[in-house]
Amino acid sequence: MSDYLTEQLTLPHNNLDINSVKLPVYDNDGNLKHICEVLDFNQMYEDYMIELEIRNYSENTVKTYGSIIKNFIEYINTEKIYDRKQFLRSFKKYITELKRTKLVTQNYIYLNTVVCKKFLEFNNIYYLDEIKNPKRTKSLPKSLNENEVRNLINSITWDESDSLYKQKTKMRDKLILALLYSTGLRVSELVSLNTKDIDFEERTIRIRGKGDKDRLVLFDNLTKDLIFNYLKIRNSDSEYLFINKKGSNLSSRYIQLMIKKYAEEAGIKKKVTPHILRHSFATHLLKNGVDIRAIQQLLGHASLSTTQIYTSVDMDTLKTFYDQAKLQFK
Repeated sequence: MSDYLTEQLTLPHNNLDINSVKLPVYDNDGNLKHICEVLDFNQMYEDYMIELEIRNYSENTVKTYGSIIKNFIEYINTEKIYDRKQFLRSFKKYITELKRTKLVTQNYIYLNTVVCKKFLEFNNIYYLDEIKNPKRTKSLPKSLNENEVRNLINSITWDESDSLYKQKTKMRDKLILALLYSTGLRVSELVSLNTKDIDFEERTIRIRGKGDKDRLVLFDNLTKDLIFNYLKIRNSDSEYLFINKKGSNLSSRYIQLMIKKYAEEAGIKKKVTPHILRHSFATHLLKNGVDIRAIQQLLGHASLSTTQIYTSVDMDTLKTFYDQAKLQFK
């Protein structure tokens, strides 16, 4: 969810002048027309999705925004809405129902509010102008400690008794874990990695991140050996680094399920996801004295404030720093 919250919509408005439509509208028989009969929200939705695609919003972001808008359109179709005031009331009711019956997080309420407002504004509809964006919760992100990361990656082993396919799969999965942790990549960036973008000599990978911005990430010598050995054994000329048995690049869903499986095998009780490995990468760099601006660059954040949310020093390290300070009150 964090990436969705930090990605800002700065889209030009549609040329359609909705404000010229005076509500309520009556049909030829003098009956009130539902707002969905007056305004073609489905066409607006399609136009908006096309605009997001054109502007290179990430696949996950487009999917999330699309789902939010679709659900809202379906909801207003079921409501008796004939004018702006009723539309505003229905939106408030919708958000309240999300909170009470769906038991969604406060951040999801925030995201729904922002996305719906931006969608409407893109189409020159300002019916929700008086709605203020709700507050977001800013909880510290979870992360693994160094031992947990080590146990997770080392839980993947293979030997000569394994079939060649099994060896390749395990080697690939181990490399995925090592890369997510040693580079801080987003899972969407990982599944799109091209072999041509890897520089073994410099130990860097060129990443095309959000907003089509390129950046370089670093990897260590252990990860370098894993990449080299995996490329030797995988026997494919695919441009993608990570592929399945059909030669296609892996899905983000596969990565998520794979990490969950190995975390359970490693005996890690915490929830482990690609994003938690990204958090762990940032947290451990900060703990070991790396400047936060360098971490910002490695993570590919436009804003330093975003990086500060991603990084947190564990309590043992804080205690060490605290004791070293030798505060005096006697």
